[in-house]
Amino acid sequence: MSQSDKNVPSEPKETGTLPRIRTTSECSYTSDDGTSGFTEKRQRTTSQQFMVTSGLTAASPPKFVSLEEIMQAANGMRDMALVHQIVVDEDFKLKRAEPPPNSIQKMIKETMHKAFWDVLREQLAEDPPNYAQAFNLLEEIKQGLFAVLLPQHTRIKQQISEILDSELIKQQAEKGTLDFKHYAQYVISVMSKLCAPVRDDRIKELTETEDVIDTFKGILETLDLMQLDMANFTLQMARPDIIACSVDLERKKFADFLSIQNDGLEHTRKWLLKHVNTSEPVPADVEYEKFIRNILKKGFLQSCVDLLDWEEDAQYPETFMLDEERLIDLKMRTFRLISVATVLLVTISNAGADLQSIAPFKDSLKEHISILLQSVKNDKDLNETLPNVAEQVVNDLKEAQQKYELPEMFQAAEANLKQQILDIGKPDHKVKAIVKQRVKDFFLDIIESSTAAPQKVPSGLTALQKELTETAGQFLRIVSHNSTVFCIYYYDIIAAALPKGTATG
Repeated sequence: MSQSDKNVPSEPKETGTLPRIRTTSECSYTSDDGTSGFTEKRQRTTSQQFMVTSGLTAASPPKFVSLEEIMQAANGMRDMALVHQIVVDEDFKLKRAEPPPNSIQKMIKETMHKAFWDVLREQLAEDPPNYAQAFNLLEEIKQGLFAVLLPQHTRIKQQISEILDSELIKQQAEKGTLDFKHYAQYVISVMSKLCAPVRDDRIKELTETEDVIDTFKGILETLDLMQLDMANFTLQMARPDIIACSVDLERKKFADFLSIQNDGLEHTRKWLLKHVNTSEPVPADVEYEKFIRNILKKGFLQSCVDLLDWEEDAQYPETFMLDEERLIDLKMRTFRLISVATVLLVTISNAGADLQSIAPFKDSLKEHISILLQSVKNDKDLNETLPNVAEQVVNDLKEAQQKYELPEMFQAAEANLKQQILDIGKPDHKVKAIVKQRVKDFFLDIIESSTAAPQKVPSGLTALQKELTETAGQFLRIVSHNSTVFCIYYYDIIAAALPKGTATG
């Protein structure tokens, strides 16, 4: 089999195009039971209660609900959480389950593995060699090879079965003609044809390994990785089908969750109506559903941008509970972007016209600032880190001035720049407020756009274009999928909140 026949890609390809959001106007607003609005009272829902049904934490179940109902809801939410993660995380991959470092589980695992290979080495060193452990090992390797074959690999499977035939190997062992290393080299040759390109170096190492025990140990470890590659390849191929069915699945599972709550949309309602004028009457000459859709789209998108600046102790909307960790991560990344951009703008404005035009200097400055702020999560962290940032910025400026033979800063200018950087930590810092608004407007433009056309990066933020687009892309996937899944609930919330008019339709 040629290199082009390898069945698992080594790494997912990166794309620079952001997926188009499916807006609320493209969704169906008929609820799962065929009705609209909310006709029954539901119990107050918190994020902790929601995570209980996801099986992620412990709390008391809602009263007057049977254990069977709760277990069904919990299992459903776990399934939904996995499907949801595959849909919104473009780089989702299965990973090896490894026990924590220095844990008892890891010590037990390493001890058991070492014992297995020690026994194999001792048995092969006997005179005559004892192949009991080796037979089990070869059978395990054969099953491992089968696991990384595609259905169309019938000839390879047949060949493996014939060469790694247990009875034949036992007969060779009884006659004293068994060449254990020969079988190892055959297995490696098969693996070289089946593995992903990312495993080629490991295969090359195995072919050069002289010790037969180390060879088979490496074979098993590599087969384990190849099975993981195959699982991720299969998952990637099935991703379009998973996405296609995820909307119906998530709607159904969320409806199951709501069925055991008195008011499972309390925080969603409060969040969504924040940007909706509920006193605005429906015009008489406008189609009712069209009016609601227009109000919903505007309010929903503006509300989504608020999620990137969410209060730390506030409850997230119930419809975003599966994305809570992702939203927290996006919020921190956005905060860092704003902080880096603000420091960069303040520094460049004080660097002088000569340095402002030197791209390598600005790139190096941005990198150093980003490294210092990479762990910053909030205003408290920022204020603690800014003194170090100020020192680094001044050092970078001095080095650049020497490198490009430019006049050095006066001591007063240096002190002034340091103070300006320290002032960035103040809540009412004007430059930071402007940067923050530009970032939020950029994200709003991204999720509001109905096409995949490129969006213009805000003025003063071009140095952070890569980071901005990456963050915006992940945010867009979350918002787009959420809009498609929960638009029926959002529509009902808006319709119930607006005063009834005499609109047509």
